[in-house]
Amino acid sequence: MKYRNFKGLDWEVSALGFGTMRLPQGDEGDIDEEKAIEMIRYGIDQGINYVDTAWPYHGGESENLVGKALQDGYREKVKVATKLPSWMIKSKADLDEYLDKQLEKLNVDKIDFYLLHTLNRKFWDNYKQLDVDIFEWLEKVRDEGKIDYIGFSFHDDYELFEEIIDAYDWDFCQIQYNYIDTEFQAGKKGLKYADSKDIPVIVMEPLRGGSLAGEMPEDIQSIFDQAETKRTSADWALQWLWNQPEVTMVLSGMSELSHVKENIESANKSEINKLTEEEIELVKKLAKKYKELSPVSCTGCGYCIPCPTKVSIPRIFSLYNEAHAFDLFEEKRKEYKRIKDDQRASACVSCTKCEELCPQGIPISEALVDVDEYFNS
Repeated sequence: MKYRNFKGLDWEVSALGFGTMRLPQGDEGDIDEEKAIEMIRYGIDQGINYVDTAWPYHGGESENLVGKALQDGYREKVKVATKLPSWMIKSKADLDEYLDKQLEKLNVDKIDFYLLHTLNRKFWDNYKQLDVDIFEWLEKVRDEGKIDYIGFSFHDDYELFEEIIDAYDWDFCQIQYNYIDTEFQAGKKGLKYADSKDIPVIVMEPLRGGSLAGEMPEDIQSIFDQAETKRTSADWALQWLWNQPEVTMVLSGMSELSHVKENIESANKSEINKLTEEEIELVKKLAKKYKELSPVSCTGCGYCIPCPTKVSIPRIFSLYNEAHAFDLFEEKRKEYKRIKDDQRASACVSCTKCEELCPQGIPISEALVDVDEYFNS
């Protein structure tokens, strides 16, 4: 495993971190504990030393699973990160309650890296209006030994990102960044701004929910084929990130052991400034073509579910994008029709609760209308 300097800490972080938002699931949609624990422990045995989770992942079960995976001596080998659920916080009492519950779920005495989760304008303003100064509270629980390092994850525009970065002496931050999203949310500009302030940047969604990995549409694959060095689609996306000195660590949510092995192999080959100018230009071509092929920027994160009316939002958008990217209208239309009537796009009542939670800022209600018209055309 390759390691990178974590600014401000006498510690090096593995180039690859283990995200636990997309763990393997059983038939009922619950976490397949045996497979998930095997994956996490395999990653740690291969040198991964950072495991990330959060309150809402897998319907609130991810933290419990991580706690189990880190038994038998594995806790001592890693730093653990989790996140305060920003949308649930109304008072100081909520702050204390959720942190204590997270410590219990993770079965740890201390959370190494603690983040204010998915900051956007609404959640940031809410923290500023609490009955306690959020930073005083964070420093208090740090002094009490409940957390070590203070950071935030981010999903909004660059201007707010800069405002948040300047508001506090953060230990680190976490942004969505990949070769498609260079100008989305914090983007490359935010990456460089945080680095200029000596704030380590952890990258999430490096493979955009898996859409930058696996089999690629013909138009995309033809661009990959132009490269002299042959790589998998996932390896191209990861190496593009590790190539940049401002990237402290790449956090990947993996759902199969094969994904863990493949990503670790990529991490072992990672270097700063490894890609040639020709390869960097090739990735720019990939990004341009990919944007042309995918009508909805959904990463499948699942923040929008459960939907109050049971609409299967991530699955529907996945079918929609695949139908366009791979020119598979009839095949994906049949899959769409196999979704129960009350879970299809037509069941949306435009309550917009999902839009308040969507990190990508997708106008979901409008997009679902487009999907329904498309598959019923």
